[in-house]
Amino acid sequence: MRIVVQKFGGTSVADAQVRQHAVARVISALEMGYTPVVVVSAMGKAGQPYATDSLLELVHEVNPEPNRRNVDLLLSCGEIISAVIFAEQLSIAGHPAEALTGWQCGILTDAAFTQARIQEVNPERVLALLEQGIIPVVAGFQGISASQEITTLGRGGSDTTAAALGVVLKAEWVGIYTDVDGIKTADPRLVPEARTLPAVSGREVVELAHLGANVIHPRAAEIALEEGVPLRILSTVDDTGGTLVANGISAVTGRGGEPVGDRVVVGIAHMTNRAQVTITGEGDMNRAAAAPRVFDSLAQHGVSVDLIFLSTDMIAFTIDSSMASLARQVLTTLGLRVRIEEGFAKVSVVGAGMHGVPGVMARVVNCLERENIPIFQTTDSHANISCLIREEQITQAVRALHREFNLDRSA
Repeated sequence: MRIVVQKFGGTSVADAQVRQHAVARVISALEMGYTPVVVVSAMGKAGQPYATDSLLELVHEVNPEPNRRNVDLLLSCGEIISAVIFAEQLSIAGHPAEALTGWQCGILTDAAFTQARIQEVNPERVLALLEQGIIPVVAGFQGISASQEITTLGRGGSDTTAAALGVVLKAEWVGIYTDVDGIKTADPRLVPEARTLPAVSGREVVELAHLGANVIHPRAAEIALEEGVPLRILSTVDDTGGTLVANGISAVTGRGGEPVGDRVVVGIAHMTNRAQVTITGEGDMNRAAAAPRVFDSLAQHGVSVDLIFLSTDMIAFTIDSSMASLARQVLTTLGLRVRIEEGFAKVSVVGAGMHGVPGVMARVVNCLERENIPIFQTTDSHANISCLIREEQITQAVRALHREFNLDRSA
């Protein structure tokens, strides 16, 4: 069998009309000789009755801090409803299909409610259905723990479900179907001239996902690419080429024949709602072992940090603004002077080709300087440079950097 996994997000299954496009993608895969396994998210977005955010709002109306086990039990219903409806729509179209919950398709997780991680996947039931010519439609985002508790995988969990199934089923590729036609050079809501990238490397897509591009969850990309399973980011509605994501992508060329791996920058990513935390104390911060205490305490309370700067007299980093109040409570107990300022955003240039190339940081800094955009912190890796700026300037910054690196031009 030439198995492919096709995952459809909430906007791709929101109503009967758009679901018909999704069903057509599955039928097209069948006609091309593939054996499809379908993974679905909950239907629609916040405000629609079965969307994840709507279910969360429902329980929070009763209790602002509900039991996480109960939350997972409730949230799993959204994907189950979606799987049943999608399976029936496929069956009516003449292609027998059967809906499966996450645990019915063998997804075993740890017991971290609302943020569970997959430990093992047993695909026996999925394979049995495929042998019978039945299309499995799997409820994404969920699994079951060793103690038989229903768990959910956190935001983007349906992507993770699809990637994990793709690995254990040895799929030829995993398709992530969305309301855009692939990975863009920037968020098209901020940069209307942003282009669709025909191909990106595994490292680049993971960087883009971690830095704010919302096309695929970074954990899903890591799972698939670690095992050499190619990803395709595709539009549900438009039958276009989309974006191919694979290891060794440097062998792939862009539309103009340029090797993809030779591009210095492939895209601009951004994240809003960032808060900057600055910590000072008396004397040498290293001798006082302040950093280990700070980061251990925050980790114990589930606060993720980013853009870390350490010196002998200061510690600075960023957090999500929603964690600002909790971080302040945690850090003030350590006897350190803490200042938390909200209203920031992070803008990042991403490209595996920038490693070892001189002048990329200079271009980023000079570009933002010309736009009168102050930089408050920076960080870099082999494949990205990130800058902390004021949130109200994020659109201006993304557009300027997009122009600076000529991303509006085809390769």
